[in-house]
Amino acid sequence: MSHAPTTVAAFVPVARPYIGMEEELGVLEVLRSGWITQGPRVAEFEARFAAYVGCDDAIAVSSCTTALQLSLLACGIRPGDEVVCPSLSFIATANSIACLGATPVFADIDLDTYNIDPAHVDRLISRRTKAILVVHQIGLPANLTELRQLASRRNLVLIEDAACAIGAEYDGARIGKPIGECACFSFHPRKIITTGEGGMITTQNSELAERLRRLRQHAMSVSDVTRHSAKQIVMETYDEVGFNFRMTDMQAAIGIAQLQRLPDLLERRRFLAQRYSKALDEVSWLITPKVPANCRHNYQSYMVRLVDEIAEERDTIMQRLLERNISTRRAIMAIHRELPYKSAQGDEILPRTSLASDSGIILPLYHQMTEETQDSVIEALWDIRI
Repeated sequence: MSHAPTTVAAFVPVARPYIGMEEELGVLEVLRSGWITQGPRVAEFEARFAAYVGCDDAIAVSSCTTALQLSLLACGIRPGDEVVCPSLSFIATANSIACLGATPVFADIDLDTYNIDPAHVDRLISRRTKAILVVHQIGLPANLTELRQLASRRNLVLIEDAACAIGAEYDGARIGKPIGECACFSFHPRKIITTGEGGMITTQNSELAERLRRLRQHAMSVSDVTRHSAKQIVMETYDEVGFNFRMTDMQAAIGIAQLQRLPDLLERRRFLAQRYSKALDEVSWLITPKVPANCRHNYQSYMVRLVDEIAEERDTIMQRLLERNISTRRAIMAIHRELPYKSAQGDEILPRTSLASDSGIILPLYHQMTEETQDSVIEALWDIRI
């Protein structure tokens, strides 16, 4: 393998959040209001988010990890239960299960989409299985039709880890109106819209939504907003063990502004992703993303994969790009290889997961990326000779 020595003039990051004056003014308004923690801005953000995804209820929390943990808990997952999920995901997917004393059981993926394989999920279900936790990986919806049928047939809870999936579509509908009990989103800075940290749960079940709202705030029977706005003294109760998983009004103010930007952010990312695919489809040693006809990718990340014959060259190629001031990231991790989850479910049971994790490269993609900058990344890849 050889490469051209020319470097890109300015460093190209793999991702960059897009924050403007609207976000700054929103936070300033909250700071001056005197109400900083979870309050009216959180309620507004929840309402706007629910309207965007077409769902009845949205519950803001401190992260997508806590969103997943609360959703699993509220849906009845208990110590000793099993939850089937992909190993090809950020470790938070499995951690949310393990934190409840339940056991994540890892299913393999479809190598074209990097999403969980429903047929393998079916084979892993045991008498202890209580739920399926499906991930819409890097913004591409999973096979919801088959997963919904499987969960219904096996009487299982179905929860969507939609951390990366805001604005993605399946069968013409936006991800977020859950096909099962809940969908959970992330607002980490690597996601398309951000609140710094933060998450959101969406559900069509009003009773479940009310319990989730209590659980995120120490299981308090009456919210702070209700107590502070009451004309008579209100005494709250705490009827179960809850958590401090609240979002602040400062974060929500940023989220409201970010949500207003979302259509433009999605349009730009899809445009840049199409440019990548068009330019890189002819690179013989690269495999560009494949999108099923019934899905619309949001390209939270643009991930290419090396052909099998040169998969072991992945880290070398990433280093060559870094030497040209181009940052990349390894593909999605394989959770089953990490120390807390190493078990009999090794690479031989999850071959497609292992291959994707070993051979994938996430390329730079962000709203502010110019076509000239993107062309420099494309040129660098073309210059590498295998």
